[in-house]
Amino acid sequence: MGADRDVEGVVSAVEGLRAAVDAATLPLDVPGRAEAEVTRRQLLDQLDDYVLPRLRSLDAPLLAVVGGSTGAGKSTLVNSVVGEAVSRSGVLRPTTTSPVLVHHPDDGRWFEDARVLPGLARLTGHDPGEDQPGTVRLVASPALRPGLALLDAPDIDSVVSANRELATQLLGAADLWLFVTTAARYADAVPWDLLRTAADRGTAVAVVLDRVPPEAVDEIRPHLASMLRDQGLPTAPVFTVPETPLDDAGRLPAESFARLRSWLEALAGDARARDIVVSQTLRGAVASLTGRADELVAASREQDAARDALEAAAVDAFGAGHRRVADGMTDGTLLRGEVLARWQEFVGTGEFFRQVESTVSRWRDRITAAVTGRTAPAEGLGEALHTGVAAMLLANLESAQADTARTWRRLPGGPAVLADVPPGSSAGGDASAVERLVRDWQGEVLELVRTEGKGRRTNARVAAYGVNAIGLFLMLVAFAQTGGLVGAEIGIAGGTSVLAQRVLEAIFGDQAVRDMAAKARARLLELADDQFAQERERFTTALAAHAAPAGQADAIAAAAARLRKARP
Repeated sequence: MGADRDVEGVVSAVEGLRAAVDAATLPLDVPGRAEAEVTRRQLLDQLDDYVLPRLRSLDAPLLAVVGGSTGAGKSTLVNSVVGEAVSRSGVLRPTTTSPVLVHHPDDGRWFEDARVLPGLARLTGHDPGEDQPGTVRLVASPALRPGLALLDAPDIDSVVSANRELATQLLGAADLWLFVTTAARYADAVPWDLLRTAADRGTAVAVVLDRVPPEAVDEIRPHLASMLRDQGLPTAPVFTVPETPLDDAGRLPAESFARLRSWLEALAGDARARDIVVSQTLRGAVASLTGRADELVAASREQDAARDALEAAAVDAFGAGHRRVADGMTDGTLLRGEVLARWQEFVGTGEFFRQVESTVSRWRDRITAAVTGRTAPAEGLGEALHTGVAAMLLANLESAQADTARTWRRLPGGPAVLADVPPGSSAGGDASAVERLVRDWQGEVLELVRTEGKGRRTNARVAAYGVNAIGLFLMLVAFAQTGGLVGAEIGIAGGTSVLAQRVLEAIFGDQAVRDMAAKARARLLELADDQFAQERERFTTALAAHAAPAGQADAIAAAAARLRKARP
């Protein structure tokens, strides 16, 4: 990393980035989420498997990961370099299912704990020939010089997806990637995708061109070198291993890989050369962290945008429903239909309105006569008002829920969240909560009448009609407007409101009636607001359970900025 590097500052910045990335979640199913999840996982893997361990132990042995395509001869090459069967090889595929890490006995302390590859359990001893997922087998061999370890990785194009993922993870843990390919497969697309990634991240790479027919060396080697230059790896050394029969132990003849072995031994024995390789790869890895963190920031902001859009859809839908309720309380629609019919039963026929005289005293006498002994019509009017108000609330609640659900099905991430929204109080026609709300409100209106009629004279007037009747008048006045009514309904509703209001004014006074009507409307709207908020909360609570933590994108961006500043 260089003598002038503030290693502690870099370590601290990298640890901060790791914490921010680890805390990040991408729960909403938005476009690009799967790719962002892969980026996040690979970022954490490289931080845990390589960057942080190497930053904390710059003098640890160089780890060369031997990777490549199926059948390239990786395990055979490792066994040949070591001089004994340390990694499983053969014709069956895949052969290497669990990685094998070979090191000098004196270097065991660097690999026995979880310094590198902390997610893999350590095994020692001979390979039992059975798959042992989630492990790395440590093999101590004096055939390797101290300062260099070889790790035989699964095939990068294995038919087993877990092997492919592990191979990619192990390559991210390498100080040096020893890429093994064959004369027949060196131009395959899969390995070159990873080689481009290595080039982008500054990883040191060496290439072993295996099983090359002697007559094809002069044609293949220059072509491979040209491809390496095109992919940003012009300095990657290339070692050729000719096609040759294996010995009785299944290993390559020593002369076929002598140049590679000499290069590895020289690298192990030269601390400066090792430092150059480690420094190149570490610098490249640290530099690549911020770019991938930026991708995660962008993905997190997509999560935030999707969450905001879903929340706004719910707020808008329930807000519109609530506004329709508020309009319905004052546009006269609650006075149509059943309410009008029950009002006529309460005070008489339509002829009654045509014969109403202009004086308040006579109106009051007429209503007093109509009210006296007519408890059943009063109850009918009260039930009609109750039913009308409840129906209006329920219809708008259901409309708000349906509008929210319909919009969420179209928005990114919405369908999965919608599946977790619990049933509401109005689901399936269960209107119990709304029914209780309206009855509670009617009870509060009656209590308002009792409170306003506490004066002796006023109390006597209220008693003349009855609290229930006066309460019904107040409800009618609270809902009285003619907007939304047509034809004969306008005249009837208008007469209803005027008649009820005149009687109330004769009892309480005009200002008190206006105040009481306003209080009744405001209280109903307040109760409706609470009910709408509860129903909306079912959606927003489900959304919160699916949403990324607030400030996640800013936290990752800040950590990445700190790392950029800490780098030399």
